[in-house]
Amino acid sequence: MADSAFFCTLSHEGVLAVRGADAGKFLQGQLTCNINYLSDNLSSLGARCTQKGRMQSSFRILLESDGVLLAMATELLEPQLADLKKYAVFSKSKLTDESAAWVRFGLDHGDVALSSLGLELPADTDSVVRNDGLIAIRVSPQRAELWVAADQAASIKGKLAALLAEGELNQWLLGQIRAGIGQVMPSTRELFIPQMLNLQAVGGVSFKKGCYTGQEIVARMQYLGKLKRRLYRLQLEGSELPEPGTQLFAPTHNSSIGEVVIAARGEQNIELLAVLQAEAAESGDIHLAALEGPALHLLDLPYTLDRDKEIQR
Repeated sequence: MADSAFFCTLSHEGVLAVRGADAGKFLQGQLTCNINYLSDNLSSLGARCTQKGRMQSSFRILLESDGVLLAMATELLEPQLADLKKYAVFSKSKLTDESAAWVRFGLDHGDVALSSLGLELPADTDSVVRNDGLIAIRVSPQRAELWVAADQAASIKGKLAALLAEGELNQWLLGQIRAGIGQVMPSTRELFIPQMLNLQAVGGVSFKKGCYTGQEIVARMQYLGKLKRRLYRLQLEGSELPEPGTQLFAPTHNSSIGEVVIAARGEQNIELLAVLQAEAAESGDIHLAALEGPALHLLDLPYTLDRDKEIQR
């Protein structure tokens, strides 16, 4: 097993459940991802947008029992539930906060531990396997989520601890940053359209599913617009983590050129994802919080943007 192998509790997110006969049909008209692509063996990233295409939340979604579960930043659950419930009144679906019913663990290089639980998880991103009430999801290469019913959590955590070191949430977020997966946080709610977080590049937007809330704006950006702001990965010297939503600046511009999405401490420096104006990012002269602020340096993402490939989903 890799020296970097660890597990941690994903304490920063909660679980929104949509259950009932019309759950899938209802969500198909509300979310950026294609509900029809989901199966017992396949999950997806996705987002809920406003009519203007701005993201209220981003999430991991999977089928479960008589509906679907969506994992998102805990602070977004209440406002997201309130918004969706306005549209669900004529639908045979029930929306609830099921955070207390689930404990979720993040595993990095933890496939041996998953195998010990009877979960042989494929390497393909978004793959899902289930066994004895447990759900494992491949979220990026070598990284997986393990969803456990709350009454099983203590027992399962003990089994994981026998095979893996217990790490901190920061380590998990660092892996997410290196995978190039952005996330809507409370301070960035309704700030970004999906393409600004490269959501279409990681399978979270379907351009073949038809109408959903905000679809016209998202589709227009993909087919007709030039994406002027998108997600970048950067490095920052120091130890103080910038908060999501912190503005970034460049000498070539008179105003902010972007915002921090998420940040985590790396082995030597801070790494973060940020939405930046592409023109400013290419100059390479980027500063945190003010023109005189700490300098940031661009790092590679593990994928490239490919419009032709993206519109096939």
